[in-house]
Amino acid sequence: MTTAHAVEETAGQEPRASARPRGLAWLYVVGGAIGFVASFALIVEKVAKLVNPDHVLSCSLNPIVSCGSVMDSPQAALLGFPNPLIGVAAFPVVVASGVALLAGFRPPRWYWWGLQVGTTLAVVFIHWLIVQSLYSIGALCPYCMVVWAVTIPLFWYTTLRNLREGHLGSAGRSLGSALGTLHTVVVVVWYLVIVALILQRFWDYWTSL
Repeated sequence: MTTAHAVEETAGQEPRASARPRGLAWLYVVGGAIGFVASFALIVEKVAKLVNPDHVLSCSLNPIVSCGSVMDSPQAALLGFPNPLIGVAAFPVVVASGVALLAGFRPPRWYWWGLQVGTTLAVVFIHWLIVQSLYSIGALCPYCMVVWAVTIPLFWYTTLRNLREGHLGSAGRSLGSALGTLHTVVVVVWYLVIVALILQRFWDYWTSL
């Protein structure tokens, strides 16, 4: 087959999928599993609290680190049911996606779009919860913070992958490549900003210990 014939046969087709993203796949498996365990633990604590209002929650350690305060707030059931149920339903999908990628599954573009939408909604939601925890509820939920910690890299590395592969438009390829050189720095700075906000918000308490 001549080069001209090969070009004609492949014209109009999507670029062949790149190599299996093993690093991202493992992030989905490990991060999704951690997020699921944290979400499930919150559901267990919620049920225990409903059964026995005097139940001492394992994640309530002091006046600030207290999932009980967060759990009793209206923000803990934004859609009318406990927020952790979202994690219990969503994180297994993330784990399954990671396992499929490791097994050789090459997702079509629409699948990557779905992962992008899901992780984007998740990262927006957890940042709303961060703001609510710091400035409205005035307490921190340890299991919630675990979910925050895994959602950020899930969103970030999904976005980088989609940018570099052109799933978010051809113009995103160069942006994805540029951001990819700083991928770890972005995540570390992201975490440090959140830690700084927590320290600043509860500074009087921390310094009184």
